[in-house]
Amino acid sequence: MASALATCDMASVIEGVRTARGWSQGDLARAIDYSQSWVSRVVNGQQSLTISQVHDLARRLGVPLHLLRFGDGPPRAGSAEKGVDTTRRRDFGRAVAASALLTATAATAAAPAGARTAGHRCVNETTASALRSITGGQRRMDADSPARHLLPSAVAHVHLSEHMLAQAHGTPFHSDLSAAASEASGFAAWLHADRGDTGSARTYYRTAVTRARQAGTRLLDVYMLGSLAAFETDTAQDPHLGLGLVQEAGHVLGASAHPTARAWLACVEALAHAGVGDGPAAVRAIGRAEREAARSANTDPPWPWVFAFDEAKVAGYRALVGVRLSRPHDARRAFAEACAPRAANAKQSAVLQVELASAHAEAGDVDEAFRLAREALATGMRFESERVIGRVRSFRRRYPRPRTRCAADLDEQLTSLVTGVTASG
Repeated sequence: MASALATCDMASVIEGVRTARGWSQGDLARAIDYSQSWVSRVVNGQQSLTISQVHDLARRLGVPLHLLRFGDGPPRAGSAEKGVDTTRRRDFGRAVAASALLTATAATAAAPAGARTAGHRCVNETTASALRSITGGQRRMDADSPARHLLPSAVAHVHLSEHMLAQAHGTPFHSDLSAAASEASGFAAWLHADRGDTGSARTYYRTAVTRARQAGTRLLDVYMLGSLAAFETDTAQDPHLGLGLVQEAGHVLGASAHPTARAWLACVEALAHAGVGDGPAAVRAIGRAEREAARSANTDPPWPWVFAFDEAKVAGYRALVGVRLSRPHDARRAFAEACAPRAANAKQSAVLQVELASAHAEAGDVDEAFRLAREALATGMRFESERVIGRVRSFRRRYPRPRTRCAADLDEQLTSLVTGVTASG
């Protein structure tokens, strides 16, 4: 099997999985949702596979893509027919590169049932930290990678984390592994939201909340509840539900929590209040966030926060609240204070650019508004981010009348998404 994986010999891989699991060829065909005759041709070397078919088979059989590699030497006789045509190797290598963050421990999740009789021995005091480091690496890659490249690895990592958690039942490591599984599900939710799949995003966020509660870690519970609240408020556009989740998170957080957590949650609350049109409550929440952020200055953020939540971050939320409450001048001042469009994460920067574009449009600065929206859309198209593209579309629907050159350029870009014709400079 190791040799088959190393040379991407999918015929041997799927036959090895079939034998190890005690399946008939018909069982295998049903498991991968292909016909038995097609499976027979593949196993017997009579059917070559495309890159997309290799990807699909690996996903259906639970084989992590990063384990499929090509050997350094020349292919053995017949390998082109049994695996992937050698002319496709370079493209396939690029396709699986985004999955390389999954370490060799992922093989456990793909192993046949017979190989897992002693699975509990795979779990030890380092398992949770290893899983969390994988999630951390994936999160860092999110800044400059399309979500569709990261999503297969992220979902596979969720399955791996859940498998390890099941193996840890009744051990001292169960709580730590629940936390690791929570983080993995939270990141998968984020990626699904970026792809515009709100149903899957909501499912993964709820799993993240459940696992955080099983971990018994208050700050992680709050972080996942607040993340779900932000998603419901800003992506699913249900601020009433978001506000309810924020209030639940606040109850869990308590009055003596770290100021970073309190500042962040107050900002999410402000956004929800602004979404339901309660300006005074939104302003009060932002005021609390500013005070808590000042208290947390020069201190390291508590896990699971990775970056400091400082006054500039609060200013960014103040700007978003200004946009939601149709206070464009306040919003533009806050954006300038936050320096939001220069954020390190290009996709997040584009989201904020659309918000800033709305503030400019409300203030009557139409050309600047559409210029910002066009820049944001270009970023969204480059990263294939439905989160960004959808916001630009919403921006355009809110301002249908301007027919300036900038507006026409934006319309041309949006049309190119449908027709496949790239908009000219």
